Amino acid sequence: MKLNELSPPSGSRKGRKRVGRGPGSGSCKTSGRGSKGQKSRSGGNVRPGYEGGQMPLQRRLPKRGFTNIFAKKYAVVNIRDLGRCEKGSVVDEKALAEMGLVKGQRDGVKLLGHGTIGFPLVVKVNQCSKSAQANIEAAGGQVELV
Repeated sequence: MKLNELSPPSGSRKGRKRVGRGPGSGSCKTSGRGSKGQKSRSGGNVRPGYEGGQMPLQRRLPKRGFTNIFAKKYAVVNIRDLGRCEKGSVVDEKALAEMGLVKGQRDGVKLLGHGTIGFPLVVKVNQCSKSAQANIEAAGGQVELV
């Protein structure tokens, strides 16, 4: 058996309903839409979340908390991820992006202390946890906050 020979079991897939194909098809004239009303019209339907005039669910539920629009979004990197770097190299945001450890829009990089490292590195990041800094300095490296 080859991948191009695979097919679903017979009867498991149903063909789409072709509407408006004459009275013999059983779905002609109104094509299964009923008669009159918003849902029978071309391009007509109610918007998502509309409940026929009843107060919609998203308005019935209470609001909680708030979103800080000034919050900074940091890319998180753990010490265990720095094992790919060469001994004694300088690791900054650009180097982390080249390795694929940080992606997308961000306001900086934060180094966290999950894992260990056995060789010295010079790490230039925006924020660093105490455990991560202690681990890197114990290995003979240094952390610079930019």
